[in-house]
Amino acid sequence: MKKLRAFSPHERPLATLLKGRLEQEGINCLLRNEELFAAMGEIPFLELRPELWVVDDEVLPRARLLLDNWLRQDEGAEPWRCPACGEDLEPQFDMCWKCGRERP
Repeated sequence: MKKLRAFSPHERPLATLLKGRLEQEGINCLLRNEELFAAMGEIPFLELRPELWVVDDEVLPRARLLLDNWLRQDEGAEPWRCPACGEDLEPQFDMCWKCGRERP
């Protein structure tokens, strides 16, 4: 098992989203320190960071490439509005959290 990336505590939703994307690609992974934010102030700050780990070491290069590509795409992307319900969404989301419609 290898660590793919550590996130800041406020990036927990992004870490969860990327874990789901990797699993859709058939890459078995897990998110560590996911719930430690509740211990803020009691545990050193750096130990609160969510970490994305790949279970199979052999797929680490592929997982890293996918992750880098997704993050690069999201950097320049603009927020979007769901055509079905009008909800404003951040660029990293491929589907509307409110109604479930996929991004056009």
